[in-house]
Amino acid sequence: MSDVNFEEVKRQFIDSDLDNKIKIYTTTQGLTVEQFKELLRYYPIQYLSKLEKALG
Repeated sequence: MSDVNFEEVKRQFIDSDLDNKIKIYTTTQGLTVEQFKELLRYYPIQYLSKLEKALG
C-alpha cells in the first residue's frame, strides 16, 4: 500500500496512548524504514521493551 498518508499516520501516532502507538506501529503497512524510525522518535523510550514484545 504505497499511498499511505504518513503525515496522518504520524499525527495519529503522536496523539495516541501507549497501546494505540503500539497498534499503529505494528499494523501500519507501506511505510519506509525511515518513516518507522521517525515514528519511534515519538515513542516513550522507557516502554521500548513493550513494543519489541509486540513486534515479536
